[in-house]
Amino acid sequence: MEIKVLGPLTAEACGRSVVPTAAKPRQILSLLAVHANQVLPVPTLMEEIWGHALPRSALTTLQTYILQLRRKLVAAYGLSSAEISRDVLVTRHGGYLLQIQPGAVDVHEYDRLAAAGREAFDHGDDESASLYLSQAIDLWQGPALVDVRTGPILEIELARLEESRLSTLERRIEAELRLGKDAILLAELSELTARHPLHEGLHAQRMVALYRSGRPWQALEVFQRLRARLVDELGLEPSPRVKRLQQAVLCGDPALEYDGTHRRRVLDLFAA
Repeated sequence: MEIKVLGPLTAEACGRSVVPTAAKPRQILSLLAVHANQVLPVPTLMEEIWGHALPRSALTTLQTYILQLRRKLVAAYGLSSAEISRDVLVTRHGGYLLQIQPGAVDVHEYDRLAAAGREAFDHGDDESASLYLSQAIDLWQGPALVDVRTGPILEIELARLEESRLSTLERRIEAELRLGKDAILLAELSELTARHPLHEGLHAQRMVALYRSGRPWQALEVFQRLRARLVDELGLEPSPRVKRLQQAVLCGDPALEYDGTHRRRVLDLFAA
């Protein structure tokens, strides 16, 4: 079985979709998939569906939803209900376990690639970091579980994934800046800073890319727009490191230039 949650929910077994049409069984499948090969306790599943306002029939209704999922799996695999209950969607230790091949869920593959990219980045292997982190980002097909109603448990996971995606993207761009790919990154950074108008790290990366591309005046404009948004929307000034980056652009600090040797992050160059 292959399941994708980094975008619209898809789940196929033997070439057949096993995604339910009803909202709550889709929620359960999504949660089981995100935590595939782990036992999810019954109270966790019920909290995802109903929050803390559990109906009296919660346990019976949950069992009905699990039965509906098993019927989908029976039809796809061509196995008996007993085989599916034993080997695929298993009742175990007061909860349920979706047992599938490692790496069959895209979010798990994303986490693996992102971790490999972080390790390569931290060791200064920017070529490998760029490769792994690009592969991780490429798994995303839009907002995670965009067509699934989410409760409190999935909301926590979606928040983690979105934060991780942005961090992975920023780290990949950083690796490519360290490889001197400034001009190639300009269009992407322009789009990203428009989507994330308060994100200092992305704005700093765009400023450096513009400066290295011979456009320091545009780098300063990026700073001014960021500052205006921060002041207007949050009542905050840019961080000291971003202010020092602005000053570095103004005075043509050699630290901004690409020399193919330094391995410090853009904002770390201007830490106190």
